[in-house]
Amino acid sequence: MTDLSNFNPDDAGNPKNNIFGLPTTEENARLIIVPVPWEVTVSYGAGTARAAENIFTASMQVDLFDTNAPDGWKEGFFMRPVDKKLLLKSDYLRREAELYIDYISKGDIVEENQFMQKTLREVNEGSVFLNNWVYDQTKSLLDKGKLVGLLGGDHSTPLGFFKAIAEKHENFGILQIDAHFDLRQAYEGFVYSHASIMYNALSEIPQIEKLVQVGIRDFSDGELDYAKKNSRRIISFLDADIKAKMYEGETWKQIVDEIVSKLPEKVFISFDVDGLDPKLCPNTGTPVPGGLETEQVYYLFKSILKSGKKIIGFDLNETGISETNWDANVSARLLFKLCNLLIASNS
Repeated sequence: MTDLSNFNPDDAGNPKNNIFGLPTTEENARLIIVPVPWEVTVSYGAGTARAAENIFTASMQVDLFDTNAPDGWKEGFFMRPVDKKLLLKSDYLRREAELYIDYISKGDIVEENQFMQKTLREVNEGSVFLNNWVYDQTKSLLDKGKLVGLLGGDHSTPLGFFKAIAEKHENFGILQIDAHFDLRQAYEGFVYSHASIMYNALSEIPQIEKLVQVGIRDFSDGELDYAKKNSRRIISFLDADIKAKMYEGETWKQIVDEIVSKLPEKVFISFDVDGLDPKLCPNTGTPVPGGLETEQVYYLFKSILKSGKKIIGFDLNETGISETNWDANVSARLLFKLCNLLIASNS
């Protein structure tokens, strides 16, 4: 384990060090963050493939004290370098996907265009490559006894991680913070679309006992129907329902207690930043009015910790880029909170 006894957390963050300015290595850190620079299937705003680097820069401004885990950082957090080859692959396939999306948006028929058929096949094959890459990266770390977090990238990125977690922990649940159900089947023809992550997870990973979704407010009839038909496995706390309960006198504590009660004993947190009020991350890929405040999410996390349920991993996705780096600033603090939560739950 890393020795940070001579590290002064009150000093300015040193960008020559690792995430949050910590002088850690992968070998001596307890928690490893795997950046996944991938945004091939995004259907609106782009930029999240470069989120990890921006969040790394912003992390130098994060103060290293968390009331829920004051000494969490002393366990050591380390973020791997961004894989530039994977980023280049994402950039190439993203351009291909944009051509394809533009083609089908005009009502043109894919089966009548060999080039578009080839493009769709390449994108889907690239997504399979990505899933396998993420699985290999995360499984090797879990096998070494590391705690692992994933930093996207779009929300398609954690499927391989889910599979690695399932092999290590067997049955578990996912707490999804999100504006969207992400239950579409092969959205826009892309089998592993960011809009299909939870559909694919439930379809391919039987170890997922429950999917508990919080903040949902933008979805299709088909997704809602799928969620209702699978209500024993999917529990959704729609943003409109949450707000209505609070307007009518329920406290956030009462709502959180109900959310936590639906989670199984082992919990993976899948965090799409568009689950937040868009003032917090306005440049996310698909921003939607409404959503949660950061303190509401932090209270939910604290309540999971108090309940005794075990956090086994997390992903943080869909952070956009901007000139001010505001989105990365918010996400760096979300990342720090998630790291401390994972440490505290496994202490």
